[in-house]
Amino acid sequence: MDLRQMEVVVAVAEEGGFTAAAQRLHVVQSAVSSTVLALERELGTPLFDHTTHRVTLTPAGEAFVPAARAALRAAERARTAVGLVRGQLRGSITIATTPGAGACLHRPLTALRAEHPGVAVRLRQTPPADVRGALREGTVDLAVVALDRRPQRGLETRLLAYEEMVLASAPARGLTGTGPDGAVTLARAARLPLVDFSPGQAIRLCVDRAFRAAGVDRESAFEVDDIASAAGLVRADLGVCVLPASVAEGFPGLSTHAFAGHAPHWKIVLVRPRGEAPPVVAALLRHLV
Repeated sequence: MDLRQMEVVVAVAEEGGFTAAAQRLHVVQSAVSSTVLALERELGTPLFDHTTHRVTLTPAGEAFVPAARAALRAAERARTAVGLVRGQLRGSITIATTPGAGACLHRPLTALRAEHPGVAVRLRQTPPADVRGALREGTVDLAVVALDRRPQRGLETRLLAYEEMVLASAPARGLTGTGPDGAVTLARAARLPLVDFSPGQAIRLCVDRAFRAAGVDRESAFEVDDIASAAGLVRADLGVCVLPASVAEGFPGLSTHAFAGHAPHWKIVLVRPRGEAPPVVAALLRHLV
């Protein structure tokens, strides 16, 4: 058994299939299949159950994957320790993000790249409900996400950014506010064709909370999974969309309107396991916090 075999099995488990794992590892699918098969023969038991639509872990696989992750992390720490002796910080860091939250990472990652070019960074879009589990399982090193800042056992949470959200529209819509200072009320927004995000996404959770607090019902004209698609629909004047102000500013050709009362709020937080951070994570934290 070697580290490469462990890496392949972990990739299949995390990606939910051999094809996705091969894409992640930049190899052909047959190489992934043969690696898993060889390890299963060595262990004398299957690690995965194969069905028509998905691949799931067997009880043996459920036991193997956490141990494999721990071994891969230990190997990464060993490589990092040698690099530090040589005056070079090398390794990798995996960051969970939610749509829109990644805007907080551009400058810190630029600074990290300039200081330590040997560090590889992986960004993973992660549903808010899965962030804490990913941190506890060790599939990500830290998270920069839109979450309520609630203390969690074993996790450290720090507020990175806080802002009000705005209503984005196409300039051609000529939207004018009815609230104080020309702001738009949530009731007015609910009467417009709304571009919403899928349930469970961070922006959707913030928007749902604001409409509930205002006692306003709404219906979605469109439902999308990514910010670029939402901005495209708004730019084409097919609807309006509630977005963090900093995110809306990143898409030219949109008009933005403040909300009057019960404005949705956007919090970006850093979440990571408590305790001393590994050197690679600590290097990023110096620029991020």
